Amino acid sequence: MTPTNLLLEAFNCTTYPLGGHGKRNIHVLKQVLGQLDDSLESDNYGTGPVIEDFQQKIANILGKESAVFFPSGTMAQQIALRIWCDQKGVKKVAYHPLSHLEIHEEDGLKELHGIEPILLADKSRVIHLEDVLNMPEDVACLLLELPQREIGGQLPEYDELVAISTYCREKGIKLQLDGARLFEVLPYYQKTAAEICELFDSVYVSFYKGIGGIAGAILAGDEAFTKESKVWKRRHGGDLISLYPYILSADYYFDQRMNHFAKYYEEAKELAGLYNQCHGVTTRPVVPVSNMFHVHYPLPKAQLEPILVSIYEETGIGLTHYLREVDETSCYYEVSIGDRYAGVPKAQLKQAFDLLNAKMKEAQLAGK
Repeated sequence: MTPTNLLLEAFNCTTYPLGGHGKRNIHVLKQVLGQLDDSLESDNYGTGPVIEDFQQKIANILGKESAVFFPSGTMAQQIALRIWCDQKGVKKVAYHPLSHLEIHEEDGLKELHGIEPILLADKSRVIHLEDVLNMPEDVACLLLELPQREIGGQLPEYDELVAISTYCREKGIKLQLDGARLFEVLPYYQKTAAEICELFDSVYVSFYKGIGGIAGAILAGDEAFTKESKVWKRRHGGDLISLYPYILSADYYFDQRMNHFAKYYEEAKELAGLYNQCHGVTTRPVVPVSNMFHVHYPLPKAQLEPILVSIYEETGIGLTHYLREVDETSCYYEVSIGDRYAGVPKAQLKQAFDLLNAKMKEAQLAGK
């Protein structure tokens, strides 16, 4: 068994995994279906009360005229950018170097739509107003991800968002919100979803990340925009005969968890504080701005894995099931707080972090 598999095995045997809502299995759907009347009819190629009512519900929450449900955010965002490029007649968009479109979609935007990305800002930080003001080329659309996941969920300040939005509207640049985790950042900004989305021309939100549904996404904007997005949804093969398992789980878990994100946020700050008290361990950001953050260790994966496994076995607390290498001397992982954290006994949590602190001191002293 490889060290990474050993870590996963140990994590799966823990009593108290710290992150997320729970295992993503068939129970996620069974729980939803158990609440429904058998007479409820499926959606049919994007029509019917199941999909139309949910789309309007989320459009209202986001403060947009209308919304379209997509099977994936990847599809939704590529389509949004294509629409804005066609409208302006400019096949260029701007976004962060670590945007999902750039590092996780196999160049889909370029290969499927012929759109050239302009990468803004350094990889280690969010896009600032200065980056937008100094864009080297004209673009049809600027995409901002809130929070910027690949750098620990960092966020620009709200006033800077307002300034970027104002500038883009003055210059005729459309602003697209990658709001895969939009609801998770509302406690930090102390704004409603509609107040944030008012700054953007179009918005994508996910329903399987913090919400915890099966899959699916919403793309929202004005009526002309969403009408065009439905055409592209059909062209992309996303207009399935029915999407109700995704929609029903999205709706159910949205209602279950929408009012819990402030709690998750406070718990994330508490947990980050425990990590930052451990020798050599740091979080990014130091103080989280949502329910997620990254944990960085000054040890290589091969050295850290047995330390974590021993903590899991002794305390029953699961910190992570994976490690990502930064370089030969350091590694990190992502933490995202959900329903499970509240059920972790504080005494065992303290024991786990006391052990982590002690073992990190030992490891670093041994390395000197």
